[in-house]
Amino acid sequence: MSKSLKRFLNTEFGITVLYHAIRGFQGTYRLVVENEKSWMDHLSAGGSVIICCWHQQFFSAIRHFKNYRHLKPPLMISRSGDGGVIAGVATRTGWDIVRGSSSRGGSEALEQMASLLRQRRIAAHVVDGPRGPAGTVKAGLVRLAQLGNAVIAPFYVTAEHAWFFRSWDRFMVPKPFSRVRLRFGDPIALSGLNGPGDFERERLRLEDIMRPGLICG
Repeated sequence: MSKSLKRFLNTEFGITVLYHAIRGFQGTYRLVVENEKSWMDHLSAGGSVIICCWHQQFFSAIRHFKNYRHLKPPLMISRSGDGGVIAGVATRTGWDIVRGSSSRGGSEALEQMASLLRQRRIAAHVVDGPRGPAGTVKAGLVRLAQLGNAVIAPFYVTAEHAWFFRSWDRFMVPKPFSRVRLRFGDPIALSGLNGPGDFERERLRLEDIMRPGLICG
């Protein structure tokens, strides 16, 4: 990316242009959403939910996730420059952004996420972001679910035709007019978090459940 484009995208106007470009681009997708009702029923019944995905696949859900803006779900995004652009797009989508990551401001951001989760009973999380390693569920997801007494609702994206970047996560962007499938897994309840061994056991269990949804090819 050129320096001039980067500077443009770090302005409010540039982020607004990018947001509308993404909306228009994703409007060409032939999107199919599956099993959304499973976590929505849990939320309607008074439970709390964390929607989560692999970093590779979050882009494809941006347009659809505007449907959740009335819930004002919090989402943690890193304090990096690129994170600022992503945060601007997410804010325009209706998400409540908390800035921080495992490498910078993570503890404070996690406490803020947990507080908002307890208030609104919904949050979102990118399980291996912002820098990987790909396919590793970081401990923050388990801790957030524990603090918010929430189930975890992972989602996975596949596309008929897509580009894959040469990045640490092989970031996926479905091509225009592709059939795109956004599938939610059944809500996952954590259990027996009484010590470090239990915590790691549940983290690995989540990783085993979610890894088959990661596209490696």
